[in-house]
Amino acid sequence: MSCRKIGILVAGGPAPGINSVIAAATIRCCLEGAEVFGISDGFRWLMDGRIDKVTPLTIDRVSRIHFRGGSTLGTSRSNPTSDPGAMQRVLESIRSIGLDGLITIGGDDTAFSAMSLAKAAGDSLQVVHVPKTIDNDLDLPPQIDTFGYQTARHVGVGILQNLMVDARTTGRWYVVVAMGRKAGHLALGMGKASGSTLTLIPEEFGGRDISLSQVVDTLVAAIIKRRVDGRADGIAVVAEGVGLCISEKDLQTIGQIQPDEHGHLRMAEINLAETLQRMVQSELESLGCGITIVHKDIGYELRSADPIPFDIDYTRDLGYCAAKYLIEGGTGSMVSMQGGRFVPMDLESMLDPATGRLKVRMVDITSERYGIARRYMIRLRRDDFTDPEQLERLASECSMTVEAFKDRFEPLIDNEPPALRLMDSS
Repeated sequence: MSCRKIGILVAGGPAPGINSVIAAATIRCCLEGAEVFGISDGFRWLMDGRIDKVTPLTIDRVSRIHFRGGSTLGTSRSNPTSDPGAMQRVLESIRSIGLDGLITIGGDDTAFSAMSLAKAAGDSLQVVHVPKTIDNDLDLPPQIDTFGYQTARHVGVGILQNLMVDARTTGRWYVVVAMGRKAGHLALGMGKASGSTLTLIPEEFGGRDISLSQVVDTLVAAIIKRRVDGRADGIAVVAEGVGLCISEKDLQTIGQIQPDEHGHLRMAEINLAETLQRMVQSELESLGCGITIVHKDIGYELRSADPIPFDIDYTRDLGYCAAKYLIEGGTGSMVSMQGGRFVPMDLESMLDPATGRLKVRMVDITSERYGIARRYMIRLRRDDFTDPEQLERLASECSMTVEAFKDRFEPLIDNEPPALRLMDSS
C-alpha cells in the first residue's frame, strides 16, 4: 500500500540534523503527491487525544530549515507504550487526522514506540523510524553512526580544546561529564579527538556495581601520575553512564534519582561532575597534593547545535529514504545508510531478548580503536607497577610508601582492557 497522507514527529532529546530529516522527508513526499503533516511535541498531544497540534508541512515551509539545530516540530519524552490506553488514544488521534503513514525521529525509546505502534495499528498504518541520538548507541552496524553524533562530537571537542588551554594557563584540572546514558561513544569520541588527559566510560567497568571510591581513585591516580610527569593541569572526560555503574548504595549518598517517562534514571540529577570534583579534590588534599579542580557538564550545548555538513548530508539521505520507503509500501523498519545504500532494518529483529527493548550498542573495549585511545591517556597502567623507579616516584608524589600506594591503587588496573594488553605485548 502506498501512503498518501504522512505524519512526522520527533521524540526524545534533540540532536543536530532533526530539521534536515524533516525537510528532506517533506520535500520527497510532496514531490510524490502525498500530503505531509508535522506533529508537535512527539507523542505528547496524541496521547491526550488532541489533534490541534498537527499542522501541514509544505516545501516552502521546510526548504531551508536543514541548516538549523533543534526541532521545528519540538520534541518530548512522552511514552505511548506506558499503558494500553495511551497507545489506543494515539491510534485514535492518528485515525482522526487520516494518516496512513508515520515517520518517527528519535532514539531507542522512540524506535520501540514506533515498533509498538506499527504492531498495534496493523495494516491501517505504515511506520518507519529514523535513528537519532548524540549518544551513538543504537544497534546499527559498527561503522554506522546515528545522526547528530558527529556534530555533537565536533562541538564538544571545541569546548574541550578551550578548557585545555584554560587548564594549562591556570594550572588546574577540569572534570567534564559528557552525555551518554548507557554507552561511552560520545565521551570517548570527544576525549580521544581533543587529546584530553583521560576518558572514563561505563564499558571499561564491565557493567559491574562499582564503588564511587573506585572512580574517584582512578581520577586521583591520573592526577598524581600527571604531576610526576611535571604537569599540574589536565582534563578528565567522564561519560555520565559511569554513574550507572556505581552501586545503588553509593548513589544514594549523592542524591535521590528520579526516572523519566521511559524508566531511565535522570543522571543529571546526581550532579556527577560536582560530586567527583569535590571528592577527588578532598582525596588529593589528604595526600598533600592540593590542586584546583573545576567541574563541568557538557551535553545540552551539543544537542541543538547547527549540524555540520556531514550530518546535513547524512540526514537528507535518511529523510529521503524514510519517505520513499513509506510511499513504496514499507513499514516496521529503521532507516539506515550502509556503504552509501539504503538498508531498511526490521525493528523487531533489533530487540534484545533479555530486556524486550531495542539493543544498545556499547563501545567495544576489545578493539584496537579503544586500545589506542587508552594508550594516549595519562592514567595508571600495569607497567607503572612493574617499574620500581616509576612506582617510587608515584608513591613519593603523594607521600605514601610504595607498599601503601600499591595496596590502594594497584586494584585499579584489574579492568585494563584486553586490547591494551595485546598491544603492549606486540
